[in-house]
Amino acid sequence: MSILTQLFEYVLQHSTQANAVKVLVALSAYYVYKYRGHAIGTRRRPDLKEPKGAVPLLGHLPLMASVPLTEFFEFLEKQNNELGPVWSISIPGFGRIVQVDTVENLEYLAKTNFWNFGRGPSYKVMLKDLLGYDGIFTSEGTKWKLQRHIASNIFNINAFREFTSDVFVVIGKKVLNHLAKAADEGTVIDFQRLMFNFTLDAFGAVMFGDNFGLLDNNDVPNPFAVAIDDMLEGLADRVKDPLWKISERLNGTSKRVARNKEVLRGYCQNYIDKRRKEGLHSGKTDLLQLFLEGKDENGQSMPDSQVAGRDTTAQSLTWMFYLLLRDGTDPEILRRLDREVVEVLGGESPTYETHKKLKYTEACFNEALRVFPPIPRNLRYCESDDVLPDGTKVYAGEWVVWSSYVMGRSESIWGPDAKEYKPSRWLNTEKPSPAKATSFHVGPRACIGQQFAVIEVLTMTSMIFQSFSLEMEDPSKPPKYKASMGFPMEGGLKLRVNRRFGATAI
Repeated sequence: MSILTQLFEYVLQHSTQANAVKVLVALSAYYVYKYRGHAIGTRRRPDLKEPKGAVPLLGHLPLMASVPLTEFFEFLEKQNNELGPVWSISIPGFGRIVQVDTVENLEYLAKTNFWNFGRGPSYKVMLKDLLGYDGIFTSEGTKWKLQRHIASNIFNINAFREFTSDVFVVIGKKVLNHLAKAADEGTVIDFQRLMFNFTLDAFGAVMFGDNFGLLDNNDVPNPFAVAIDDMLEGLADRVKDPLWKISERLNGTSKRVARNKEVLRGYCQNYIDKRRKEGLHSGKTDLLQLFLEGKDENGQSMPDSQVAGRDTTAQSLTWMFYLLLRDGTDPEILRRLDREVVEVLGGESPTYETHKKLKYTEACFNEALRVFPPIPRNLRYCESDDVLPDGTKVYAGEWVVWSSYVMGRSESIWGPDAKEYKPSRWLNTEKPSPAKATSFHVGPRACIGQQFAVIEVLTMTSMIFQSFSLEMEDPSKPPKYKASMGFPMEGGLKLRVNRRFGATAI
């Protein structure tokens, strides 16, 4: 391309205006012909299936721009049904994207040849406002290994696990107070909002030793919560829009993101500064304390910029309760979960030890993650030419993408009942590989907070079902998901609450 550009510049300098126009037309015709079915700057891939709708130079950009973010995963599922699990699109400015929704391919790129498939520079730039450019979620190589080492050690400390379990019970009792009020007054609650408040208060207590007080002030917006939710929504378009930097300047999103970024950084930095003034070795077991005390293999502490998110557990709890309460779900599932909670806890508060006995409750959660994964799509950047297990070639500079949403609903992966909510598939069988059950990821980047999330869900679910029965305001209406980097439910989940007969307060 550079040679042709130099040729054109030479013609401009040494030819008449008429000749220059002719050369420009010829060059345009050349590029239109060369990139007649794919985006400019990308490799032509006749070996891969593609959706219809590619145009010269722009590739699949017009097609992707026409898909609403609130229908994006149905679009991916449709392509999977029509083209198979491996297909491709090209977008100018972003490149070639190869969808690879098979267990074998995911196992290979996320685990077997992990180091050849990184985050990629443009992806890290997209998310740096939320996750930082060199934080544990976006860093690569040696820096990532050191951060991961510190974080993994923290999550494996028994004292930290017991501390978090106790925190969830304390914060969970505040949730029960809200449910009791709704039951007594006969009002409808937004369960998703309640769960967001629960998980963020729990996050504050576990991370900083100080909950944010959302459940104490349920109607008062919290700046931290507002900022992170707005940030997640604001960043959702970046993955689709190769011109997001320009678009955000034009529509004002860049200013919103900058404001939100300052709010989040300010909150975290205030807690870090306060803790450093108090002294690091204070005997506290919250996550901030453990991170600040943590050392890498060279005895170095983690920088403040990498210590300092609303997690996705609230979304997962919301979808799980929807699946339990909707029309069409086998009523025996809810009855079985209910019986297990009563038998295991017997009216007592859940503990770190009793969580291990809530097998069916955990199966209900795992099945909800399969049907409605909290991170429904992931992508990686190919560093050098490679060949996937199914023979698919991936070239350096191309992106490989998988969708947990699509894979979780795939009959070729989960069988003919893949669309059913069926917790029993997680019982009395060998545990599925992480490359099949992808919600907590697979390989070196597998979620180190998995047990943390499971304990949080089991605590809240068991506490609720000990004291209340719930029903959807409209159990026949399927909800939509909201455009976000996560997978929140559009409009929340409206529930009616009734006290359980004979239940005692926890």
